[in-house]
Amino acid sequence: MTDVRTPAAENPAVDLTRTASASKGWSKHDTTWMLGLYGTAIGAGTLFLPINAGVGGFWPLIVLALLAFPMTFFAHRGLTRFVLSGRSGDITEVVEEHFGIGAGKLITLLYFFAIFPILLVYSVALTNTLSSFMEHQLHMAPPPRAILSLLLILGLMAIVRCGQGVIVKAMSVLVYPFVAALLLLALSLIPNWNGAFFASAGEGMSLPLFFKTLWLAIPVMVFSFNHSPIISAFAVDQKRQYGAQAESKSSGILAVAHSMMVLTVMFFCFSCVLSLSPADLAAAKAQNISILSYLANHFQTPVIAYAAPLIALVAITKSFLGHYIGASEGFQGLIVKSLRSRGRVASSKTLERLTALFMVLTCWAVATFNPSILGMIETLGGPVIACLLFLMPMYAIRRVPSLRQYSGQLSNLFVVLIGLIALSAIIFSCVP
Repeated sequence: MTDVRTPAAENPAVDLTRTASASKGWSKHDTTWMLGLYGTAIGAGTLFLPINAGVGGFWPLIVLALLAFPMTFFAHRGLTRFVLSGRSGDITEVVEEHFGIGAGKLITLLYFFAIFPILLVYSVALTNTLSSFMEHQLHMAPPPRAILSLLLILGLMAIVRCGQGVIVKAMSVLVYPFVAALLLLALSLIPNWNGAFFASAGEGMSLPLFFKTLWLAIPVMVFSFNHSPIISAFAVDQKRQYGAQAESKSSGILAVAHSMMVLTVMFFCFSCVLSLSPADLAAAKAQNISILSYLANHFQTPVIAYAAPLIALVAITKSFLGHYIGASEGFQGLIVKSLRSRGRVASSKTLERLTALFMVLTCWAVATFNPSILGMIETLGGPVIACLLFLMPMYAIRRVPSLRQYSGQLSNLFVVLIGLIALSAIIFSCVP
């Protein structure tokens, strides 16, 4: 990956005064990263959240909305602190520094498999969304899935070749029109709000069914607000920019980003759910398309019909780019550690070419076969991310001396609890 260098990183001795001054207020650098974090999180998971959360009923959705901010902020802050605790390097190097070579390889493997399935999810979602848009709005027959998915993946890889710095800046720029479009779409749905969803609250739900519904929805909720793939690059850049002030600055940027995520996404989620019936949500889940694609087909208004699929394409595209940073980081970390144990070294160009080839072939194959998107999120994405995002940083707080200053906080217990709930959901889903 292209290394992002700030002036402070090139000459830290000269820029100490400027860094200290910059750390006192909010800067353009902070805004870029705040929007980059938002852009990475808001993608396929967000566009499927109204479907999966809404199908569960009124009360589980209310509880999920209340959990959204603390679950997202405390977990990502913990992972950021973990990366910052290392002497240097990205998350794969920090893991090896704290836990040793053997554990470093294992957790790096986990890091890769926490992010890589998400790229597969986005590949399927992009292909389905564009195919649906061509068929229903443009009234043209889409090309065969194998050709359409290949063209999409190659187009995304062309953007990736521009480098990490360009990706982050591009995502931060795309967030402005995306947020505006998402909120306008949510507002435009208000006239279609009906009492069908509230009726499900009045019907009641048994306590066991309530907890089961909430339990199985947690992994999808984790995925919907997840931006752990870009946290490593974010933390490394904060350390270069702010030095000793990196932790406090990172926490402030994360707090603003997560507030923006929760407010916009949950308003959009509730607006979608209130404008559809439980039967409509069940139909959307069965069709394996995003809520925006379903809305475009369900309502015949020109604005929703054409804007919704385009918003979905933009959202999934920028999230794919953000997650590619983490997936490639993990994949290259695995190769580097494997070669290092044999006393061999690969050039950065070789690593980038191997990574690009692997990503293109796997994403293309999965997008062509079109597996269940929500099934992939529930069984692969959410639970594996739970280990990386919720449990590993909390374990490090107990084991790593430089992180023990954060021990004893109530938020740590909350993060562990959410992580265990998300992780245990896969056990239930795998039982026949």
